Amino acid sequence: MADDTSLVETLSATLAALTRRVDELEAEADIRRIQARYMFLCDTPCPEAGVEDDATRIERIMDLYTEDAVWEGVGEYYTNQFGQCVGKAAIRRHFEGFWGLKRDPALVLNVHYLTSEQIHVQGDEADGQWVHCQPWIFSDGSSLLRSSRLNNLFRRENGVWKIARTRTENVFVAPLAQGWAQSIPTRSVLMQP
Repeated sequence: MADDTSLVETLSATLAALTRRVDELEAEADIRRIQARYMFLCDTPCPEAGVEDDATRIERIMDLYTEDAVWEGVGEYYTNQFGQCVGKAAIRRHFEGFWGLKRDPALVLNVHYLTSEQIHVQGDEADGQWVHCQPWIFSDGSSLLRSSRLNNLFRRENGVWKIARTRTENVFVAPLAQGWAQSIPTRSVLMQP
């Protein structure tokens, strides 16, 4: 009987440990998807099916954030360029300012590439770090390559992971030679039916 009790206790402990590990791995996968989706929605032209205007794009981005989220640029270059937005309303205004203002020259291409991923889950909270690079191409042919480090926070609310903080710091901004990229699409059809 003692051997049966010991076996049940061992199996119960093993099952509990495996359950915790699966939960952590699922959390990491969810966080990875949220971060990639955020970047995907920020690409220009936006490849998301059904996004025909920036208001729809912004609405889908806002769905990724907690109500009390923070979006901020930090460091020598980004503190003054981006500042800090606290709460979804302020973050929405930030994105409306970015996409809502028509600029000359207009941004015609912006693609985010994520690398150097680290995700750390502690129950219903997590942090993640990435490095990203993004080429920017403008309607006048000028271009630049921007790289940033991200140190983001995530929180699980009602079983769903959300972004609680986006924090970005400049690594470099480098001008690119005019004409380095060719065949730039005016809109993305990849995800269209």
